[in-house]
Amino acid sequence: NAIIENFFGHLKEEMFHHTRYLNLDALHTAIEDYIDWFNNDRISLRFDGLSPVQYRAQALAA
Repeated sequence: NAIIENFFGHLKEEMFHHTRYLNLDALHTAIEDYIDWFNNDRISLRFDGLSPVQYRAQALAA
């Protein structure tokens, strides 16, 4: 539960607090884009500077 709470904290801080969405379609697209960015491009110091997908692939290759 703490992991998802942490994710939603990042989502709200990095996405919602700075933008007003005009309709649900725009919000839906923004959330999908954010999740894709969060998993594939956003680096994390906890993962030694890798994105979650890169870190998972590295761990599985070992």
